[in-house]
Amino acid sequence: MKIEADSNDITEHPHEDKPRPYLCTVCDKRFTTKSNLNVQKQIHTTGKLYSCSQCEKRFKTLDCLRHHMNVHSSRYKCTECGKCFQHNQALTVHRRSHSGEKPHKPYKCSLCNKSFSRSTDLQRHKRSVHSNRRPYDCRYCGKLFKSSDVLKRHVRIHTGAKPYSCRHCSECFTWPDQLKTHLLKSHNEGTWFTCHICEKKFTHSVSLKTHIRRHKGMKSYVCCECQKCFYTAGELKSHLSVHSD
Repeated sequence: MKIEADSNDITEHPHEDKPRPYLCTVCDKRFTTKSNLNVQKQIHTTGKLYSCSQCEKRFKTLDCLRHHMNVHSSRYKCTECGKCFQHNQALTVHRRSHSGEKPHKPYKCSLCNKSFSRSTDLQRHKRSVHSNRRPYDCRYCGKLFKSSDVLKRHVRIHTGAKPYSCRHCSECFTWPDQLKTHLLKSHNEGTWFTCHICEKKFTHSVSLKTHIRRHKGMKSYVCCECQKCFYTAGELKSHLSVHSD
């Protein structure tokens, strides 16, 4: 279990005569190493100080981290990608993503043809795809967002925070996807997802699924204004701007 120290722990003691070239632009504290500076930036950005040594997820309290570690100690492990689950039912649902088996999706969006396994997923889909309400604004540029989580990720662009660090080298990244790609390409850690049609490789299963939809011509995202169809939610979002003011 990997536990990162708080800001008081990583600030060098006054009597230590060491150069401190790394300046935090938020609080003006200086640090002897870049890794200590990155920890400080993480504190300012999310307040999540405790990181999992298995998957790099971060948590605000040690109790949350300990609870999360149960996932990695679980006996329910996917033989395809190594991902672990606390319950066999969750593993069964996950395996469908590799086999191509379609799960039962009783919750159907009334605005498009997409269906979901859980009602919470349907609600999230409506907020992100069909709703124009954006109650969260960035204090740096004024840009509006639909959720606080998306806003928090956006703020990293302004602060330059790179909370995701490689355990093999000194590289740090703004986004978890960047770290995963780095681990695959630079350290051969992780699992590539390969298209069975053209053998193109992807670092994420979602990217592979989107790619395969293009092979099959599956345009699942439908505009509620003009019924035009798209391959991804992102393409639909971009298109919706032509119908707005």
